[in-house]
Amino acid sequence: MTDPTLPALPYGTPDAPRVAVRGEAHLEVDPEIARITVTVSTRGTDRTTALTDLTRRNEHALTLIKSYGDAVEQLETGSFTLTPQLTDKGRHERIRAYHGRVTLTATLNDFTALGELTTRLADLELTRVDGPWWALRPDSPAHRSARTQAVHEAVQRAREYAEALGATLDAVLEIADIGAEGQAQQQGYGFAAPAGARSAALETAPALDLEPRRQTVHASVNARFTMTRPAL
Repeated sequence: MTDPTLPALPYGTPDAPRVAVRGEAHLEVDPEIARITVTVSTRGTDRTTALTDLTRRNEHALTLIKSYGDAVEQLETGSFTLTPQLTDKGRHERIRAYHGRVTLTATLNDFTALGELTTRLADLELTRVDGPWWALRPDSPAHRSARTQAVHEAVQRAREYAEALGATLDAVLEIADIGAEGQAQQQGYGFAAPAGARSAALETAPALDLEPRRQTVHASVNARFTMTRPAL
């Protein structure tokens, strides 16, 4: 019987050799959400007028996004700026114009609504749309599936090593998460509507046909096992 007060041997014993392996899994799954960034702009020679126009355009964008109900999981305001533009020449500094900007980020789970909303937002005055960026939710079942598959792969690999020596796996000593699992690549192709671009009329603007980009989920674990005495 092994004395529990003695340090464990790094390579096991002749009667209980250790085997160390790595298990990995790579899955490709459909995205669950998509994010778009909406930038509303304004420009005016009067600060109050510029701010009023920016407030109105921001409200129009917010109202349009919120009208899609449950298809929009999250809506956030990222930044707001109102910057004076000074004249390039002259002895005295004078304000030539004011430039204002508000950035919104919307997360959607309905990709059919995404194409329509993107087109309608791009039709708004002085509004830029960037995205979509496809992603999985942090608690997506795909992450668990990848981790489970990585563990199974580690067990299978260790079993094959043991069988090559005429032995069998006896016990698992350690399964170590090396921090590489469940990282979905947020990839997508962007759509940008230049500021001020407008279609002839909203009802004639076709909805964009956006094809979701599949996401890659990776999981990796280190595992250590003991096996029975090899038949050498």
